[in-house]
Parts: sequence; structure tokens; C-alpha cells
Amino acid sequence: MLNRFFNFRSKNITFAASLLGASAILSAILGLIRDRLLASRFGAGQELDVYFAAFRIPDFVYGILIMGGLSAVFLPVLTEHFKKNEEQGWLLTNVVLNCFLVLLVLFCGALTIFTPFLISLIAPGFTQEQRELAVPLTRIMFLSTIFFGLSSIFSGILHYFNRFLAYSIAPVLYNLSIISGIIFFVPVFGVMGLAFGVILGAFLHLAIQMPSAAASGFRYSLQLNFKYPGLLKIFKFMAWRALGSSVYHINLIILTAIASTLALGSITLFNFAGNMAQFVTGIVGISFATAAFPVLSKSWTNGSRDEFLKNFHSTFRQILFLAIPLSVLIFLFRAQIVKLILGYGLFGDLETGLTAAALGLFCLGIFAFASIPLLLRAFFSLQDVKTPTVIGLVYMVLTVGVSFLFVWALGFPNFFHDFLERAMNLERAENIQVIGLPLAVSLSGILYFFLLLSFLRKKLR
Repeated sequence: MLNRFFNFRSKNITFAASLLGASAILSAILGLIRDRLLASRFGAGQELDVYFAAFRIPDFVYGILIMGGLSAVFLPVLTEHFKKNEEQGWLLTNVVLNCFLVLLVLFCGALTIFTPFLISLIAPGFTQEQRELAVPLTRIMFLSTIFFGLSSIFSGILHYFNRFLAYSIAPVLYNLSIISGIIFFVPVFGVMGLAFGVILGAFLHLAIQMPSAAASGFRYSLQLNFKYPGLLKIFKFMAWRALGSSVYHINLIILTAIASTLALGSITLFNFAGNMAQFVTGIVGISFATAAFPVLSKSWTNGSRDEFLKNFHSTFRQILFLAIPLSVLIFLFRAQIVKLILGYGLFGDLETGLTAAALGLFCLGIFAFASIPLLLRAFFSLQDVKTPTVIGLVYMVLTVGVSFLFVWALGFPNFFHDFLERAMNLERAENIQVIGLPLAVSLSGILYFFLLLSFLRKKLR
């Protein structure tokens, strides 16, 4: 039974995307349960603001070096090596695994020294008490970044061999671990228990994928060669991709910094709304993009441009077909959704209303954010990381500038303030500045989407 599980292969993009989508639905449901438990236990106050802010730095490292960097460029290079022969493919895998383990340990170890400064940088509005709580939380969660780094390499192996089943279970185990942390660790360790849940989830994210990688033929060997050509090629692509992926995470850090200067609980409200908006992106956008990535990489590497275009267009249409109706439904029922998920315990009606408004504004850009993962992977399959990086920098500057503008404009009575207040049913709220952040993210994301699509069309003629 276990042997069949770890050897299971997906037959095509739609089947793989359906498998990943089912996993994403389960993972998203668990994520909503996680947020409900957090809201009922802590409310929108100091402790959750600290937790979300502390999470930003390890998440930033994970996002730019691992998810945005290594995961994006490892698969195309691995595909090239396996095309030569199987021995070359496994040699590259072991070199990357060992070298990145060393680099991640050194890098995360160095960041723990500068954690107090980093916390002051990303949350300038925090009190001394909040900063003292955020520092050890951040340091503990750096361990999860190392586990995720190793896990991403095994994910690349499973993607190449179309073994998506074990990969799809990994995020489910991650969310289950955080929920376990809330239920079992928080009563003993307080808010620090959340960090222990994150570490456990990251470890299980890695562990569940290792048997499937072994079933694919992977055998560990101590290969530590920082001058290996395949590794140098990954570093070359990663330099650009890390810069490009940092756009999203720098945006989150800056938005967190802005939210820390607003009303107490603004960081929490922004994160809860963002997590719910990510429901569609995770289920539809990332599932289809992840399933299509190996096929796109192999098609382009093999010189089959027509097959590349056929698979891209088919996947792109399916994403829009699902994402647009879902975003409309979420917008229409945003108040009921937030009330059902978060409206318990210490999370009051005012916090529920502001979160629902933020979720509604996030919905404007859901179709774009669901499509962006596929557009980015199309560029990566072409081994072009420069174009999306430059476009991403434009997106970052625009998001930050518009965020400051909207937050400022919502700080006093004017036409823009009054329009959003009425449109989002926030007449009872004294301060609605936080909803300027999701509006800025959505509008900037739509422009990001159209720029990526335009340049990809031009590149493919």
C-alpha cells in the first residue's frame, strides 16, 4: 500500500492539477480553521500582530531564496541534466542538496544575530514589549526555513517524475501541525507555541516527500562542490529570480510596516483577509501552474514550441475559467465568509467588518494573482528570469507608492474615504486606513498580470 502511494504518478496536467487542487482545498480549509482558532484565542490584538510580523522575516528568506529562487530554477536545470543521462541528474541533485544545506544554515544563523534590528525595521510601530516578544519568535522560526529549503529540492525531483501525490500532502501536514501548535503548544508555551507548530510542519513537509524521491531513484551521497557547473548555472538564474521573487515579500514587509503604524490589530486584519483571498490562488493558480511547469520545461528543452504553446494556452484558459467566478462569489459573500470563519471569541463585529472589506478589495485582483504563477513559470521554462524580474520591480514600486497614497487618503474625510466607507459598509468604523493596503495590492497586481502577459506574447511571437 505504502509502496503504491510513494510510486503514484500523475498522467497529465489536468489530472495533476486536480490532485493538487484537491490538496489545496483541504489545505485551505485547514488554513481557515487555523485562522479561526487564532482569532478566537488571541483576537485582533498585540500577540497576533507580533506573530505575523515575526513570521515575515523567515518567510522572506524562504520566498526569495527557496520558493522564488531555488524551486523556480532547479527544475529546468535538472531537466537538462536528466536529458543527458540519469547519473548527471542525480549528481546535480546531491550537489544542490548539500551545498544549499550549508548555505541555509550559515545564512539563517547570521540572520539570528541581526533579528532585533530586522524586527525594528519591519515593525517600526511596535512597542518595546512587542519587539522583545517578536525577536525569539523569529529566531525559532528560522529553523523552518532550513527544512523548507531541503524540501523544495525533493519537490523538484517529484515534479520531474510527475509524482505529485506526496508533494500535495505536504502543505496539509504543515497546516495540521500549526493547528496542533495552537491546540497543544500554545496553552503550555503561549504565543511561542505557534513557532513550534511552524517548525513541526516544516519538518513534516520535508519528511513526507523523501520516500517518493527515493522511489524515483534518488540515493543520497555527500557531494559538496560549489564549483559544479550545474550549481553555478542555478546560482546565475537564482540571482535574477531571487531579486524578482523578493518583490512580493518586500511588498509584504513594507505593508506590514505600514500596518504596524495604524490602529492596533491592523496587521492581523490584513493577514486574515489575505489568507482568505489566497484560497483561489492556491487552489486554482498554483495547482495548475505547478502541474504544468514540468511539462512546459520538458517541451521547451526538447525544442517543441507548438507543444509548449498548446499546454500553456490550455492551462491559462482553465485558470481564468475557474478563478473569475470564484472571486465573484467570494466578493458577494465576503461578510458571511468572514463571520463564519473568524467571528468568534475575541474577534468582534468591528474586526469582522474591516476584514470583510479588505477581503472584498483583494477579490478585485484574484484573477490576476491566480494567473501570475503560470506566467512566471512560462518564463522560467524559457530560462528567462530577467524579464519577469524587471516587471516585478515595477510592480513593487507601484504597490508601495499606491499603498502610502491610499492609507494617507483614508486618514481624513474626503470623496475617496467616503466612497469606500459606503461601498464596504464601514460607517461604524472609526479608522478604515487598513483597507487601503488590499486595494493597492489588487490594482498593482492587475497591472503586473497584464505586463507579464504582454511581454510573454512578445517573446513567443
